[in-house]
Amino acid sequence: MRFCFSLLLILLSFSVFAQSSSNKKAQNFFERANPLIEKQDFASAEQVLKSAVETDPLFQNAYILLASVYSFEKKYNEAKAAYQKAILINKNVAPTVIYGLAETEFATQEYDKAKQHFGEFLIKDSSSERAKKAKKCLSDCDFASIAIKKPVKFSPVNLGQGVNTTDAEYFPALTADGETLIFTRQVNGNEDFWTAQFKNNSWNLATPLSTKINTTKFNEGAQTISPDGKYLFFTGCNRPDGLGRCDIYVSHREGKDWGEPYNVGKPVNSEYWESQPAISPDGRTLYFISNRPGGSGGYDIWKSTITDDAKWGPAINLGPEINTAYDENTPFLHVDGKTLYFSSDGWPGFGNKDIYYSRMDDIGKFQKPINLGYPINSFENESGLIVSADGNFGLFSSNLKDGFGGQDIYSFGIPEAAKPMKVSYVKGIVRDKDSKKTIETNVQVIDLKTNQKVFDDYTDPETGQFLAVMPIGSNYLFNVNAEGYLFYSENFELKAGDINKPYQIEVYIEKIKQGGNVTLKNIFFDTNKYNLLPASIRELDLLIDFLHQNEKVNIEIQGHTDNIGDDKLNEKLSFNRANAVYNYLVKNEIDAKRLTFKGFGASKPIADNKTETGRKNNRRTSFLITKI
Repeated sequence: MRFCFSLLLILLSFSVFAQSSSNKKAQNFFERANPLIEKQDFASAEQVLKSAVETDPLFQNAYILLASVYSFEKKYNEAKAAYQKAILINKNVAPTVIYGLAETEFATQEYDKAKQHFGEFLIKDSSSERAKKAKKCLSDCDFASIAIKKPVKFSPVNLGQGVNTTDAEYFPALTADGETLIFTRQVNGNEDFWTAQFKNNSWNLATPLSTKINTTKFNEGAQTISPDGKYLFFTGCNRPDGLGRCDIYVSHREGKDWGEPYNVGKPVNSEYWESQPAISPDGRTLYFISNRPGGSGGYDIWKSTITDDAKWGPAINLGPEINTAYDENTPFLHVDGKTLYFSSDGWPGFGNKDIYYSRMDDIGKFQKPINLGYPINSFENESGLIVSADGNFGLFSSNLKDGFGGQDIYSFGIPEAAKPMKVSYVKGIVRDKDSKKTIETNVQVIDLKTNQKVFDDYTDPETGQFLAVMPIGSNYLFNVNAEGYLFYSENFELKAGDINKPYQIEVYIEKIKQGGNVTLKNIFFDTNKYNLLPASIRELDLLIDFLHQNEKVNIEIQGHTDNIGDDKLNEKLSFNRANAVYNYLVKNEIDAKRLTFKGFGASKPIADNKTETGRKNNRRTSFLITKI
């Protein structure tokens, strides 16, 4: 619900209601309340207003103002009682009083009465801005009265003293492997980033993130981390290089430290307010909050996608499927690339901001948002949810009673219906095969069903590490390449319904030399056939790129089979499959003089033919460097 208590207070503090008390002492108490309210000293204002109504029990305006003060203090039962007493004194009250009573009834879960009084308000005021909100509140009553009877399981657990302190901690961000947490901590009014590592089933003691990012002069907050933990997008406000009051910045992790952050610039940032970034798992689309013109109203979720020339494209509003005439904030796109979690006070809910989720369909359109339910959402403000890669738990900040002080970060189980799509990931290190030293290489992961890259980045230059997320239910090409090296090929088939644990691998690539051999794990044929299947094209194109970049390299394309069937037929099948690859390369302008091909049948197994896995590995296409 979008509260109007502040507007009501302003009206009352300037004595819009002309009625005063004939009791001078009561009137004096009432007048003393106004300057206290202006200073937001609601506790003192409450006391003098209570004295006013005790002195004059028929002092209607004092009851109305006291009700508004109670509402600011979130004493909704007391506020409701004060409104009711005011109306008993004289039913002829301003429409805003009826509206205030309806809000407190909503806050105390008396939805039928709230609907009645919102309706009464609309009879008296049907065209103002508050009338629009009253109509929205009617839909909130309908939603909440049903949803509160169907609670979801919600058992928040404090992350513990490694993360939380007597200061305020909020805006958690988590890498896909669940091992690194980055969050905002406010100390003496200054917001900085802190980080903690998950080891031995608990979070170790958090430390400041980096002096290259944290400052004493500016606040840093509202951040998101890429799934591999290499890119940190965050909000910086009132900085010299800012385009508006708040802009979005990015920093790239460099070994154990972070690089200097820089403003991502236009068209993401503008002269308006941009904040709360969320990056897609492929690193190509940035979601963020802005109040720039062209939106649905208030603060909306926008997105920008990297163009072919490696620049951020135009900012696009997510439209009425997500945004409302009210405010949306804290977007979080799960690493499945399909499930968006965000907060809004515009969709039917429990009042204030609730958390919703929306799934992207196959054509890239987000579906109607769904409320996460009660008591995850309540009459209070809920926002800032992130969800782990496995979809099992969420992280959020709150000031629950068992906290260490201020806001703390908590985890809780995500309801089954609200869980994202299942994902896995491949995490590893790339090394030189001869020296065993880690090296910086390009890593690509391509969804062979959609022909889209889901990951395209470089390993850490110091550690050689990488992490790439892969949603369950597709077939993925995995490629590692570096200048002067043979590339590495792997395939990950993640079938829907399978339990797919993350892949932990060490990749050894060797320098280009005569005799070097590469197995092409993403060349596909139908059983006993030799026509290249469409899914083979991306791997073949990578081979073509390799041959263009290394024009002095000659190769022999080799076909292999398992030992099932007749040896001569297997040899012929492998020959024809190698020939199919040869023809594709020649057709795509690779000089035939650089190429030969041969079929080996089952004569050169690399695995045991007694198992299906072994036979699958033996059915392969490879290439051998014959000349440099």
